Amino acid sequence: MKKYINKLFVLGSLLFLAASCETEGQLTTLATVTFPSAIEASSSTIVLKEDVSDQPALLISWPKVTYPISAPVSYAIQFDLTTDIKGSEAWQKAKRIDAGQDVLSKSFTGAELNKIATDLGLKPDTAGELVIRIESTMDHRIYSDPITITVTPYLKTVVMGEIYMPGSYQGEWNVETAASLNEIQVGVYQGYMTLAADRDPIFKFNKARNWTQFYGAGATNSDLKNMSDTNFVLPGAGSYQIKANLNTLKWSSTPYSWGIVGTSQAGGWDNSTPMNYDHQTKTWKITANLVTGALKFRLNNSWTINYGPADPSTNTINLDNGGAYDIPEAGVYEVTFKIDEVDPVSNGYPATATCTIVKK
Repeated sequence: MKKYINKLFVLGSLLFLAASCETEGQLTTLATVTFPSAIEASSSTIVLKEDVSDQPALLISWPKVTYPISAPVSYAIQFDLTTDIKGSEAWQKAKRIDAGQDVLSKSFTGAELNKIATDLGLKPDTAGELVIRIESTMDHRIYSDPITITVTPYLKTVVMGEIYMPGSYQGEWNVETAASLNEIQVGVYQGYMTLAADRDPIFKFNKARNWTQFYGAGATNSDLKNMSDTNFVLPGAGSYQIKANLNTLKWSSTPYSWGIVGTSQAGGWDNSTPMNYDHQTKTWKITANLVTGALKFRLNNSWTINYGPADPSTNTINLDNGGAYDIPEAGVYEVTFKIDEVDPVSNGYPATATCTIVKK
């Protein structure tokens, strides 16, 4: 009898769980959820130009999607060709870009849109159509109705120039050892530097490693003016990605730092310890107290871009690899990280980077 009662209890429990799951499904997954209105593009016809490719070229916006439960909604944007959005493999070749949670728009620079267009197969200097839709995800995924825009991409020029950034971050201004910015597009330069807390945040841009021609601040701190005596000013101590556009005579600084992350350093898996950029060796470095545990590398204290070793016995680290180095004993370590960031916006991040981890 006891055995029979136990069986009834188990059966009743299973029926209750099944009913609960069905009810929950009706509240979320089985509920009808749609985009309440059409998505919008800032322009339906875009001719991209390389000399202003770091400027905004397209803004996609969409309405809020309301699900039956209250939780963050994730959005992504998909781009595809008109020939690839029908049939059993519809949208399988689409370029997908995460927009984030509870955001209702995303902007693309000319360089970003040019890469999307050419990756999908549009020919340079020829108008072609791109189809765009928005993906909305909470407990299940839905899509907006697509819209179509016409884009004329450009053929990216192979560039090899440099400009230089002498300033107080060096200790003493020295154009011969100043940080260099590599030409990533025609007239557009990009580089990296670290400003220590005890250094002044002022600098200039020089066309060569001399003072024959240089740029200082113009009407505002972000304007370049030929042979201006007014210095540019950084926001404060920290590491930055610096961009200078000699076509538009504008420059910008963006907080930018590779860091170590993992159980061997103070922030664990939640917070990276930032590294400093050595502009002469073009290497990110840190000397830190580490404990036994794991270590890998990520950008800007986020998992969006990270590197781990596929083979921890080597100094090669791989993009988006889940592996980590093992720090066998506590102590002071010098850690370096070197990456060939030619142009992350248009080329993406490289598949591999290199590092060293040396106990002092």
